[in-house]
Amino acid sequence: MSNPFTAHPTAIGESYGQHLRYASGFGWQMIKGGLACLIHGLFPFWFETTGSTTIRRLHARLHCTAARAARTQAQDEAEKQSAIAA
Repeated sequence: MSNPFTAHPTAIGESYGQHLRYASGFGWQMIKGGLACLIHGLFPFWFETTGSTTIRRLHARLHCTAARAARTQAQDEAEKQSAIAA
């Protein structure tokens, strides 16, 4: 039976600690961007681009992580196929 705390991080090529740091950092950036949007709603002259900049930055970061995870999964599959063929 797989460990629910490590199954997903392992699937994307990270340890539990690496995943915790990455996901926590991502979450804090989302919170900060959200707070900036709320403040911008009250004071339209503050944080005029912070929300959209945060979204673009996080999207790029997530896209890079997804590409790395896909490479890791492809490498794992190739190794499995090599082991089966041997």
